[in-house]
Amino acid sequence: MRYRATLAYDGSAYWGFQRQAGDTPTVQKAVEDALMGMAGRPVIVVGAGRTDTGVHATGQVISFDLEGWSHGTKTLVKALNAVLPPDIRVRDAAEAPGFHPRFDARSRRYRYVILRADVPNPLLNGRAWMLTRPLDEARLQAAAAMLVGTHDFATFGHPPQGDNTVREVFHSAWAQRPDPWGEVFEYVVEATAFLHHQVRRMVGMMAEVGMGRLSIDAFGERFRAADLRQANRAAPPQGLILEAVRYRE
Repeated sequence: MRYRATLAYDGSAYWGFQRQAGDTPTVQKAVEDALMGMAGRPVIVVGAGRTDTGVHATGQVISFDLEGWSHGTKTLVKALNAVLPPDIRVRDAAEAPGFHPRFDARSRRYRYVILRADVPNPLLNGRAWMLTRPLDEARLQAAAAMLVGTHDFATFGHPPQGDNTVREVFHSAWAQRPDPWGEVFEYVVEATAFLHHQVRRMVGMMAEVGMGRLSIDAFGERFRAADLRQANRAAPPQGLILEAVRYRE
C-alpha cells in the first residue's frame, strides 16, 4: 500500500532532505531508517521538495510503499514518531494509491523569516536571518510584486532537473510586525515549483533592495536578465521553511 504523509522537521542537523552517499545525515535517510525498522526491509521515501542543508519544514509531503501494515494510519503516525529523531515528526498519514508527492503537486509555499534588531536574539539562532541594518517594507514589497506571474527565474537558480527555468509564482509578499528585539519581516512565496536556492537568492537580493543597497529598477533589470551571474549572495538557510505543498483534489 502506498501512503502519503506530512512531515515537519528542524533542518539544523541535516544536510538537506535528500539522501546522500554514506551515512550523511539527511531527513530522507532518517525517515527511511525508521520505516526499515518497522518493515524489516528497505523502504524508499519520495519527497515533494528537496530542501537544502539547514532549511526547515512544517508541510513537507512524502510518499512510501509499506506492505503488510494493518493497524491504520493513526497508529502508523504514532509508530513512526516513536522511532524518529525528536527533530522530525510525522503530522498525518493517509492511504494514497498512485500518489506522487512531487509530480502531483500544484504548488509549494515557503516562508522566510528575518529579524531586524540591533542585538541578535540568541533564541532565534537557526530560525531567522539576523540583520542589524534597517529594512524598508515598501521597497521590499515593490521588489516582491515583480516576481508574481510566469517568468524566467534563471537569475535565481538552476533547475533540479533539465534546463527549464520558467516558473509561475502565485503569491509573493512581505509582512512586517514589531518584535521585543526589533522587527520581524516575513516573506511568503508560493509557486508551481522552485529552482535550486531560488527562494534564498530572491530573499538575498530583495534584502539588498530593502536596505537601500540596490535600487528597485536595478532589481528588475537583474531579474529580467535571467542570468545567474546577476544574483547577489543567497540568504542563509536557517530562515527558510517549507510551509505547505498543495495538490489538486
